[in-house]
Amino acid sequence: MAACDPSMPVSVFGGETMGTRWNVLAVVPRPCSVDPIRTGIAARLESIVAQMSHWSDDSLLSRFNRAPPGQWTTLPPDFATVVARGLSIAAITGGAYDPTIGRLVDLWGYGATPVDAQDLPPSAGAILSSLATSGWERLTYTAGDRRLRQPGGLSLDLSGSAKGFAVDALADWLEGIGVVHSLIEIGGEFAGRGIRPDGEPWWVDLEVPPGLSVQPLRIALHGLSVATSGDYRRGAHTIDPRTGYPASHHVVSASVIADTTLDADIWATALTVTGADEGARLAARYGIAAQIVTMIDGLPAQHITPALHAMLAD
Repeated sequence: MAACDPSMPVSVFGGETMGTRWNVLAVVPRPCSVDPIRTGIAARLESIVAQMSHWSDDSLLSRFNRAPPGQWTTLPPDFATVVARGLSIAAITGGAYDPTIGRLVDLWGYGATPVDAQDLPPSAGAILSSLATSGWERLTYTAGDRRLRQPGGLSLDLSGSAKGFAVDALADWLEGIGVVHSLIEIGGEFAGRGIRPDGEPWWVDLEVPPGLSVQPLRIALHGLSVATSGDYRRGAHTIDPRTGYPASHHVVSASVIADTTLDADIWATALTVTGADEGARLAARYGIAAQIVTMIDGLPAQHITPALHAMLAD
């Protein structure tokens, strides 16, 4: 609060990345120029895309997916962070989040590979075949030297984590150049650092699917992040990695508040897959602050986890 200066302007930056838009609100200290900040943000995003995009044939992720069985790939720190955290949450969610479902995503027509409409939905045999080459347990990752082994035929898809990581990366980059007060958003994933010039935190409303009579929640993102996953914009596109079929637990959206956007992004995906009942048990066990919105027989329901209840009470 001592550094709060109501006269400081909030600079606005924005652009496109990862098939969506990014936006940054930043309190830039005087006499810093905004142009190098805009250039730096774009460069940081480009480096992440070059590593983790499943839409680019030249990305490190795509090269790993094409690697022969048994080949080891040394990951740069960004990629290693996403893989390590993804594997950790995959283990504790029983595979409800799984970064290895690239073949399933492509099979259902949600990936970079075009799929003819007549091939949708895919056959049970095709799904079983894709499941056989998927599975986070097939990956071997050694944290000390950041090496990842291709077991053969496995296809990574980090669309449930890369945007969250990118938000964190931008927030960290901004702090590194002295911009300690900012709100960063990529495709609906947010991180708030510091405070606004007026002394208020960065307020964000949890996204509620349109047309549902659900009480909106407003969260103060002061050193916190939020991510929302759901099928209300693009239809039933969330694949259950455990079955190979779209998740069918009536979850319309799942929003997670966490210390990092990477965690929020991954957990929001996992809770969309598990559904409200299993998700509530996982959230209670691991202290996950989340709102899960379901639609059953035309009736919406809002499920608030104990950790989020505690935050709202404070």
